[in-house]
Amino acid sequence: MKPEEILKKRWGYDSFKPLQREAVEAGLAGRDCLVVLPTGGGKSLCYQLPAAAGKGLVLVVSPLIALMDDQVAAAREAGLAADALHSNLKVGPKREVYANLNSGKTELLYVSPERLLAGDLYGAIAPRLILAAVDEAHCVSHWGHEFRPEYRRLTEALDLFPKAARMALTATATPAVREDILKQLGLRSPEILIGHPDRPNLVYRAFPRRDQIKQVLDTVQRHPGEGGIVYAQTRKDVERLAKKLKEEGVACAPYHAGLGAAERQQAQHDFVNERLDVIVATIAFGMGIDRSNVRYVVHANTPRSVEHYQQESGRAGRDGAPAECTLLFSASDLATHRWLAKKDIHLSAERTRAMEKQLKDIGRYAVSPVCRHGLLASHFSAPYPPEGQQSEGCGACDVCLGETKGLPEEEARLTAKKVLSAAWRAEGRYGTGYIVNLLLGRPGDRVAANGHDQLKVFGILKEAGEPAVRSWIDQLIVQDYLEVTEESEYPLLRITAEGRALCQDKGTVRLGLPVQGKAKKKPKVLKTAAASFAPSDEALFDRLRAVRRALADKAGIPPYVICQDATLLEIAAVKPATPEALLEIKGMGEKRVQKYGQLLLDVVAGKAEVPQAD
Repeated sequence: MKPEEILKKRWGYDSFKPLQREAVEAGLAGRDCLVVLPTGGGKSLCYQLPAAAGKGLVLVVSPLIALMDDQVAAAREAGLAADALHSNLKVGPKREVYANLNSGKTELLYVSPERLLAGDLYGAIAPRLILAAVDEAHCVSHWGHEFRPEYRRLTEALDLFPKAARMALTATATPAVREDILKQLGLRSPEILIGHPDRPNLVYRAFPRRDQIKQVLDTVQRHPGEGGIVYAQTRKDVERLAKKLKEEGVACAPYHAGLGAAERQQAQHDFVNERLDVIVATIAFGMGIDRSNVRYVVHANTPRSVEHYQQESGRAGRDGAPAECTLLFSASDLATHRWLAKKDIHLSAERTRAMEKQLKDIGRYAVSPVCRHGLLASHFSAPYPPEGQQSEGCGACDVCLGETKGLPEEEARLTAKKVLSAAWRAEGRYGTGYIVNLLLGRPGDRVAANGHDQLKVFGILKEAGEPAVRSWIDQLIVQDYLEVTEESEYPLLRITAEGRALCQDKGTVRLGLPVQGKAKKKPKVLKTAAASFAPSDEALFDRLRAVRRALADKAGIPPYVICQDATLLEIAAVKPATPEALLEIKGMGEKRVQKYGQLLLDVVAGKAEVPQAD
């Protein structure tokens, strides 16, 4: 059976997404390959379809134990004999997995790196293994954003299966990380399949953080009843934000390493199963979130790198429908990341340099008044716009939507000089708050006592207001014209050599500001995800979702595993009346139609009783 025929039969799709077919063909032909596709680009199909071809066993190494069971459930919905082996598996299910392996029944096996490296699976795997897929392959690289030492040892295990093809997959990899993956996993004359990193369905926004809770609420309230993730930097921030959202009537829960395992597991379970609208989590704590209809991600604090941001924001809109990603930036976040890193006694000089570059890169992304889609593409060495697309702005970020405006070149330079001059006059002996007061013309006890209220820079930016001045200081820090030193008990703000050169008109500077009140309310996904979807179809879509939720609860699996929102939207719009018509709906493979088809058809016809949500 041809790959396209398997795709239609098992998954219900008529065509592959970009580079999926090439990856599938490499796996089936026994060739090694590196696959870099953005989140939502369909990486899992690249190794699941070879497993469905019936030629042997496919092994998937994944660090996300929390996701494995959901991935197994999704593979089984497509008709695959799939299992997982990890430390959370109980004795009975583990015995069943081994029985399936030893009998030759298993087509797809997920394992954690540690489980594979234990070495006791070789006898059961080796005779039938055709493909070993390493998911989240960026974890192998020192230059990546989630380096895991055990990934460096995977080649030891892979070398035990010399006849099996190797497939490395990741959503985020710079050229340096890609080279490291090829080397560390020992890929042999591999095919290099690099998809464009852009996610056109995502609206990216980056604003200076002024009132964290209010700004987070603004985004949450633009998406009533829709799924969202809020990332914060510390456990205290997570608890505070979750509490405030609950007070505002938002169904949410906190998620961080300080909570008990049972509480974390319950929060994740409730979110994935659509019993919670929002989960608030620390950016330092990895989450196995595979919910496909997350409509927004808010970073209430700045993440550690552009790679982290791409990965975390990428959890929005995995179903391809419009979604929003908002980043609230403050230079103090970068200082906190540096402070936390210094507590790691095992952090090498090499990793310290890599971390410093990552912090500068995410800072520049957050403050540059330049198209966000273009900045992200550039970071991963990809052209923007992608080949064949128009170049007149993305129309999907705060800059291109007119929500953030860059200052004209001369105005930016003059404004920067005013800020830098204040820092220079203060001789690097004071912190950011002092410089802000100086520029705004607030005498205060210390400013007046020091005679700084007599300086020419005193009040020179009074008309701009505090939010603008603080934002400009952050922007100048990120561009290396100012620096925050820690030589005393308190952090001090100093002008750098580059800053002094800029004051002499050497160098260029970019400064921008949000345009107040410009953030537009996003149109409902229902009106944009399916071209033929009419407002009158919304009630049917809600009934289909309720039935899907009841089926998922009964089976103990997340709703998206049964089918995604996009599939239900198409059913509500097309209103199929026969199983044959249902098979023409994207995402409705043969097994799904056999299993759920009649019930879905009865809902469309108004014959089925729709269960009430809990």
